Amino acid sequence: MKLGFIGCGNMASAIIGGVEKSGLVKAEDLMGSARTEATLTRVRGEFGIAATRNNRKVALFADVLVLAVKPAVMEDVVAEIRDAVDDRTVVVSLAAGRTLSWFADRFGKTVKIVRTMPNTPALVGEGMTTLCRNDAVTDEDLAAVRKIFESCGRTEILPEPLIDAATSLGGSSPAYVFMFMEALADAAVLQGMPRESAYRMAAQTVLGSAKLMLETGKHPGELKDMVCSPGGTTIEGVRVLEERGMRSAVIEALTACGEKAKKL
Repeated sequence: MKLGFIGCGNMASAIIGGVEKSGLVKAEDLMGSARTEATLTRVRGEFGIAATRNNRKVALFADVLVLAVKPAVMEDVVAEIRDAVDDRTVVVSLAAGRTLSWFADRFGKTVKIVRTMPNTPALVGEGMTTLCRNDAVTDEDLAAVRKIFESCGRTEILPEPLIDAATSLGGSSPAYVFMFMEALADAAVLQGMPRESAYRMAAQTVLGSAKLMLETGKHPGELKDMVCSPGGTTIEGVRVLEERGMRSAVIEALTACGEKAKKL
């Protein structure tokens, strides 16, 4: 499989690193494009792959072509590569708000499209990527794309109407988790703990809690109850969080994020 990337920012770099580390794709079967020479130099040095400013060259090279560019420039990129993509190429989009029908209109022909929503923990091999496909994509095509993203985390297949919800939960929520960890650390600092210790403890606590849920399969409410001893310190903190509307605030934030994604 020859894998191409138009755009070589953080997310593309995470995927390139993942497929190389896993042995899924060799360096000689990878090619990327970017706008700046600095990015091209970084990609060549870090991954040992071919890199160019010519997007069409990457499109002609790739069996699976990842469009790792912002939604605002996606239309220009598709117009540039339209004639270089044929019915065998699997085009993978990382852009929020650009639907399967949007791509069909811009390509103006039958093209295999997989729409994805990855997140930044892919940079450390713990990403969460949601995927959906159009009717031209075969089960074999989808399995190949899924392996690419599973090289740097986990994947979930969902119907397209749920992709905006996936954007709010998987794509954007790392920012909210980081805010939560920062607040946890600030509270510890307020009580006299050194900040670096507080950050390490907050991060490990969130990491361990997530791993516990994934590996046990237990409902988060059950795991919460395991920590809350009757009349203890934890349930007192839960009472304050409920009083201040923590759950409602999170739900409203993700709902607003999903609505914004629909308007992009």
